[in-house]
Amino acid sequence: MQLKHNNVEDVLIVRPLEKRIDASTATEFKQKMNEWIDSGNRRIVLNLSEVDFIDSSGLGAIISGFKKIGNNGNLVICVVKESVMSLFRLTRMNRVFDIYASENEALEALSGKA
Repeated sequence: MQLKHNNVEDVLIVRPLEKRIDASTATEFKQKMNEWIDSGNRRIVLNLSEVDFIDSSGLGAIISGFKKIGNNGNLVICVVKESVMSLFRLTRMNRVFDIYASENEALEALSGKA
């Protein structure tokens, strides 16, 4: 799975370059997220601007990263297409994750959190 990542101060921005986070890519996505978290990244913005579809495996991989960070940081999501947002609403994950319209909004929100 192709993932673009960069740091803005102490916030890691991750942007999947694939159209889908599904059973065929979720394991690799989860492993990469775990590596970044294990290496000390505790504030992460997940930019889903390229993603058109997430299945239960992909959602599980995102939740896994969120749980791994726990109370030691935060994982927020931004630039979510309607097709993906409908999944977040259906599963009520829109109540679990902080979801922002833009990457800048997500960065601003994380900059105020420890």
